[in-house]
Amino acid sequence: MQAQLQKNLVLTDPGSFSMIVLPDPQSYVKFDYNQPLFELMTAWIVQQAGPLQIKAVLCTGDLVEQNDLLIPDGINGNQTSREQWEASSKAFQRLDHKVPYMVATGNHDYGYRKAENHSTHFPAYFYVERNSVWKKHLIDVCNNVEGKPTLENAAYEFQTDTWGNLLIISLEFAPRDEALHWAKELCMQEKYREHRVILLTHSYLEADGTRIQEEPKYLIHPANYGEAIWEKLIYPVSNIRLLICGHRCNLGSFEENVSFREERNIAGKSISQMMFNAQTAGGGYHGNGGDGWLRILEFMPDGKTIRVKTYSPLFGILPTTQSYAWRTDPYDEFEIIIEK
Repeated sequence: MQAQLQKNLVLTDPGSFSMIVLPDPQSYVKFDYNQPLFELMTAWIVQQAGPLQIKAVLCTGDLVEQNDLLIPDGINGNQTSREQWEASSKAFQRLDHKVPYMVATGNHDYGYRKAENHSTHFPAYFYVERNSVWKKHLIDVCNNVEGKPTLENAAYEFQTDTWGNLLIISLEFAPRDEALHWAKELCMQEKYREHRVILLTHSYLEADGTRIQEEPKYLIHPANYGEAIWEKLIYPVSNIRLLICGHRCNLGSFEENVSFREERNIAGKSISQMMFNAQTAGGGYHGNGGDGWLRILEFMPDGKTIRVKTYSPLFGILPTTQSYAWRTDPYDEFEIIIEK
């Protein structure tokens, strides 16, 4: 059994490459004793970078539980915000100079506890110079609410033999109109018009697959949520092909923390939209952070098929738990067809 499970960690086709989706990591860093689990996930990515031909890592945001908290309550975390940011940064440090990673900012990365305003410590910890691999791929950024260029809104280009040119754009939580306009104009530039675009943002899909209309509990303003992002950016831009988000979570089954939908844009092209979160999987909001679940996206050499698999390095590391390391229900293991 162990040999077979290890064999499953290779690509199903030697001509494929992959990308890894990291779901919201906030609960791994709000408790100091959960931090090693998040570092295990990023360490596993480095170990598998060659066998899985990993081109990029995509994180759905909420890097911390509270952006600017000085006194933790010990119930919803026992670390200050500085300690949380340092823990999250340390986990990603394992990828620096080895693998490019794109990070969307989430609601918990702004304000004091959850998006009371646009203030964030994200630029202080995630800046261009920290990962030399970004220099090969980063092609543009958008100014944040303070008018400063940061990685809160950033675009990365990848050139492949089988999929042609790809553009990955990460957007801030509840992106402002300025950020959506920047992304739209970038996608429509002549030199990127034939690229297939992957959009990464935090808040977009509900657990039932409908788009989020509004979130009045967050005071951050101006803001655009799922439906507005679709109407202002995704629907009218012909080369956006895939949307990845996180954010939504429930105290329930795995199925209640993932969703997927497909529909066509203004050019009649199918747009795949995928939500993946796992922060309650390891014992709820005060559990271990998510049992190490991540997603492997295998880009097949046919240039149109992505095979999605859900895996946990936490369970996969021990022979006694390896039989639990894969989630294989239809909502966790499926194929996406990305049109050219």
